[in-house]
Amino acid sequence: MSERETALREEIGRVLREAELIHDEATVQTALGRLATAIRADLEGRDLLALCVMTGGLMMAAEVLRRLGWPVEVDYVHATRYRGRTRGRALHWLREPARCLRGRRVLLLDDILDEGHTLAALVAWCRERGAREVRSAVLVRKRLRGRMPAVEADYVGLEVPDRYVFGWGMDYKEHLRNLPAIYAVRAGD
Repeated sequence: MSERETALREEIGRVLREAELIHDEATVQTALGRLATAIRADLEGRDLLALCVMTGGLMMAAEVLRRLGWPVEVDYVHATRYRGRTRGRALHWLREPARCLRGRRVLLLDDILDEGHTLAALVAWCRERGAREVRSAVLVRKRLRGRMPAVEADYVGLEVPDRYVFGWGMDYKEHLRNLPAIYAVRAGD
């Protein structure tokens, strides 16, 4: 292992040890159930194209989609502002969905609504490609201090403080996405 890899591994271990638990696994599971129930109430039985926003939306999308209870077409899009960093930059597209969006009802499934730039760009992108309707669901919405997100999600599972959070698809430097609970990085990190 290189010196850089060793340092990163040590940093990730320290961040996890010092992190604050924000939502435990039971709370997240309950929120996922509420999300699926709300989506089902609005969209059940309709022809729906669900787009998982990779990579963060993977865990949330899988859990919500399996709870919907009717056939849904699934694809994914990969667009990010973070690219392994803890601060966002310009939107970087890695993969567009293979399915045609023209005339479709689209549901975007993502991990977090922070400032909303990524979600706003994805909603606009879907509309530009002719989607009839675009809805969005996020596992968590960050309670931003003194500012509003660029867009609101139609379905929100939980709220988190205005801190860097990880777990349940959200990463810390591309690690810790697979944790079954949601944590916040210690203040000052």
